Amino acid sequence: MSEHTQQSERHGAIEIIKALRGSGFIAYLAGGCVRDQLLGETPKDYDIATSAHPEDIQRLFKKTASVGASCGVMLVRDFGPTIEVATFRSDGPYSDARRPAHVEFSSPEMDAQRRDFTINALFLDPKDDGDEIIDFVQGKADIENRILRAVGDPHQRLKEDHLRALRAVRFAARYDLEIDPITSEAIKQHASELSGVSVERIGEEVRRMMGHPSRARAAGLLQQLTLDHAIFGSASKSDQLPILMELDPDADSTTALAAWAIDRLNDTSAQDWRKRLDLSNDETQQLSATIEIADILLNRWAELSTAAKKRLSCRDHCCGAIMLARAINPKATDAICNDIQMMEQDGIGLNPEPLINGQDLIELGEQPGARFKEVLDQVYDAQLEGRVAEFDSARNLASELFVKYNKSDQ
Repeated sequence: MSEHTQQSERHGAIEIIKALRGSGFIAYLAGGCVRDQLLGETPKDYDIATSAHPEDIQRLFKKTASVGASCGVMLVRDFGPTIEVATFRSDGPYSDARRPAHVEFSSPEMDAQRRDFTINALFLDPKDDGDEIIDFVQGKADIENRILRAVGDPHQRLKEDHLRALRAVRFAARYDLEIDPITSEAIKQHASELSGVSVERIGEEVRRMMGHPSRARAAGLLQQLTLDHAIFGSASKSDQLPILMELDPDADSTTALAAWAIDRLNDTSAQDWRKRLDLSNDETQQLSATIEIADILLNRWAELSTAAKKRLSCRDHCCGAIMLARAINPKATDAICNDIQMMEQDGIGLNPEPLINGQDLIELGEQPGARFKEVLDQVYDAQLEGRVAEFDSARNLASELFVKYNKSDQ
């Protein structure tokens, strides 16, 4: 979020709070934006918790939308940015280990008590003479001491929603927090229950972990807390994460998954991870290609022809594969990148426009068929290596290849 957007959202949220208070309601900034501010981070969004009920919010503001009125959640757009405004509530039993069967509108203290972790259960009163933190769960002290602690009984919090175990890991890694020992032990005891959570929700949490530079810490915690066994169906064969730790911080989540897959030393495929993490077709293809290309770069690069090297360096996901290869063997990867740079500057380039195409072969009198691609590929390889450099020589080589193939087919 840009600084301008952040200021705009905070301003919009405060204007909503002023309007709510002007009508006699309690209203605070709540949850993640308070946590992030205390941690010195830039909030992603600004949420409000209030004593106003959904019908009160609809009455007070002109631009509203319901995203869960039964749970007291409304969206307000009166001041530009869309701000989530939720009524203070307490939750009923979680019959499906994900959502409460019912909610009751309540007080700020009860609302704080229903939340997952103390760092997420803080409110902020944006007063003109300075912000005031409203803390019913000692969350401010936990932030100051860099501790992640469940609100109340951690066993109950995890029983309510098993995904909270992954959220604990993500927050601990993202904000460099130590998980409270009692909370940590509860996560271990309930780790197997994560297998009952949908792969869509698990996959989203793992993507968010792997998409952040703290990914190695997150993966390490998942393994220490035995959550990886529930995610992947087996524990890692190694407790070390050398590749993930060395991966470029800018690597995307799928490249990070590739690094973690190799670090785990488990005989699993991209298709296995697709099922476990609900990967899309594109993500599955990227995961597979990244591992494959990195393996070729590090183990077969020297034996490739110049044409094959150029083709490989232009394959989809080669950039991610180079990041992965560098995390495995930086010296060898630097030499490969130097080779690629030299080929890029050889006067031909890595991916020039082909000198001839299928229509040119037809004009030579050849009938379209299986040989077309083979001939075009060989001519293009010759072009990449500088053995043909203009249209006539490329067409002549194609003619020679067809003569050769026609003779061999007789």
